Amino acid sequence: MLQGKKILLGLTGSIAAYKAALLTRLLVKAGADVKVVMTPAAGDFISPLTLSTLSKNPVVTELATGGVWSDHVHLGRWADCMVIAPLSCNTLSKMAHGACDNLLMAVYLSATCPVIVAPAMDEDMWKHPSTQANLSAIRRYGNRVIPVSNGELASGLYGEGRMAEPEEIFAYIVHEVLSTRELAGRKALVTAGPTFEPIDPVRFVGNHSSGKMGIAIARALRSCGAEVELVLGPVSIEVNEPGITVRKVQSAEEMYNSCQEVFADCDIAVMAAAVADYTPRDKSSEKIKKREEEWSLSFIRTRDILKSLGTIKRVGQFLVGFALETHREKEHALEKLHSKNADMIVLNSLNDPGAGFGHDTNKITIFDREGLQYDFDTKSKDAVARDIVQLIIRKLHV
Repeated sequence: MLQGKKILLGLTGSIAAYKAALLTRLLVKAGADVKVVMTPAAGDFISPLTLSTLSKNPVVTELATGGVWSDHVHLGRWADCMVIAPLSCNTLSKMAHGACDNLLMAVYLSATCPVIVAPAMDEDMWKHPSTQANLSAIRRYGNRVIPVSNGELASGLYGEGRMAEPEEIFAYIVHEVLSTRELAGRKALVTAGPTFEPIDPVRFVGNHSSGKMGIAIARALRSCGAEVELVLGPVSIEVNEPGITVRKVQSAEEMYNSCQEVFADCDIAVMAAAVADYTPRDKSSEKIKKREEEWSLSFIRTRDILKSLGTIKRVGQFLVGFALETHREKEHALEKLHSKNADMIVLNSLNDPGAGFGHDTNKITIFDREGLQYDFDTKSKDAVARDIVQLIIRKLHV
């Protein structure tokens, strides 16, 4: 699978460094030539001897050893892909600001290949604004960030910050290294997140969509070479990456207008946003005061974005919709596929564990216009996004 590919594996000071042994083994078994670079702190968690034995290459940790220079420039240019797993909070900060005080950072700053990182830290560190700002910075530089998982942490707490498992990192590497830029020259439109329908200046009707699925699809399309227009509802995730233009919107009407503006120039459109079906008929310009014991709102239908694009879709454009269902899932998904002139419908069932809003995972079934059904296991949303994009590529016969 990775025969002849050169992988540079970087380790930093984190208890998750023990997982590097299995990751190294998976890469070597797949045929990759693996070289390992460690920070001095990483050696407190796993022995260089272990990794040199598994990789069949010497492990380097210092800029100079025994009077011999460790050629960080050559290492940075040697690899087809550099992977830093685990990525500690400290090294993340150095990457974001260009600090170069150890061999790993010197290699990273010399790297001319794609760089993938798998963060590992405690939940409070992960959620700290400075950490999130640093993640945004390294994404802007073009680095790929494998999402952390939710689980037991070294502190004994349970929460976000746990490094992805070696098998997931391996799958991510395979996708990145073997990517052939199949969508280079193509333009894609993606919608993501919820819409907020205003009641008055301080209140709105919305939903629990985090935007994670749509953002992952935008990134997967970009990783295959597409130029992406991301129409993004109100979410907490910042997307600042080359090749992805973000149009921030609030309401269903704003999302509709943005999609209408860019759709004609796009080859692919993936409508992953959770758009409100209804919006308040009357929107107050002032805050509505609490007076009556009961208060009712009257709603009107919002404009159907997917259907509107299906109506104006030209030959050669590929339109994908999403269906989030709670009952008679297949029947409703197929009805949506045909009534809205989509080419594929991605079905989420809220009856499936790990699927739907708020999760870092998803479980999907895809239906196409040829009557074919594609079933997928529960995976991370990044992995689900890659499955969706690869199927789009197959359908386009790129």
